[in-house]
Amino acid sequence: MSDRPVASLSLDLDNLWAYRRTHGDPDWARMPSFLPTAVPRLLEVFGEHRVRPTVFVVGADAEREDGAKAVAAITAAGCEVANHSHGHEPRLHRYSRARLDEELGRTEEAIVAAGAPRPRGFRGPGYSVSSALLAALVDRGYTYDASTLPTWIGPLARRHHNRGTRAGASESRDELFGGVGRVWAPNTAYRWRVGSHTGLAELPVTTMPLARVPVHGAYLLHLHQASPRLARAYFASALRLCRALGVAPSLLLHPTDVLGGADAPGMEFFPGMAVPTGEKVALLGWVLAELGRHFEVVGTGEHLRRGGVPRRVRDARLAERGW
Repeated sequence: MSDRPVASLSLDLDNLWAYRRTHGDPDWARMPSFLPTAVPRLLEVFGEHRVRPTVFVVGADAEREDGAKAVAAITAAGCEVANHSHGHEPRLHRYSRARLDEELGRTEEAIVAAGAPRPRGFRGPGYSVSSALLAALVDRGYTYDASTLPTWIGPLARRHHNRGTRAGASESRDELFGGVGRVWAPNTAYRWRVGSHTGLAELPVTTMPLARVPVHGAYLLHLHQASPRLARAYFASALRLCRALGVAPSLLLHPTDVLGGADAPGMEFFPGMAVPTGEKVALLGWVLAELGRHFEVVGTGEHLRRGGVPRRVRDARLAERGW
């Protein structure tokens, strides 16, 4: 075991149909998929850098042949498989308890049927979280949630996204990225108080300490498109601040971090899709090497196990206020 501080890596395995539905493309109903291209490419990069991220899987994909094969390959590579909801709806925080249990249960069944252990971690699509969701996770035996992004830019990112969204898009686009109040949420691990239960950990997606701006893959690619040097300087600065302030970073990736425009037809609207595939793979490789130079990189579940029980406790009702 290394004496370096721990950082974690996770991947939200969002599929082509989910992006196109949020964008208002009616063709999403055909459930187009880029998993057969994205998953082998991602696993190759992870293998080269000897990292085993946690992969948050959408149940509707895990029920399909290509998604089940992806889960099997991810599991065979030694990665933790976690729950990313069944339908990937960013308005999950508005669901009833019964519907939440259905979302969680169907995804659990699909993940297990594909050959992975029953998930113990969850991340809501669009960083969606509520007290009802947290209660469902507790009752179903989950050990952690990873649905929070403590930043102030949610409304700005939503406005930018919705400007390019087609007419007739799902109302879920109005739930994306959360409110500005999330800037007050912790940037390090804590525990939720759900009734009398305080055992459910929260591992936020790390944002730049002090500035509270995102540092995950999609944002780096957005910067890279303007200036590759700027993107690398930005990420290096985030890591320096994390080390200086004792923040154990939890970095988030998506399949689009290794996919070019030809791999994801109809996603021209998404930031960074104009960056060639080779440049994307090279940037991800540099990011993983830089992260590994300063930290021991593990999955999200292992991150929490290594860090022990977080001391800070927050009431689950704060989730209703976007905090």
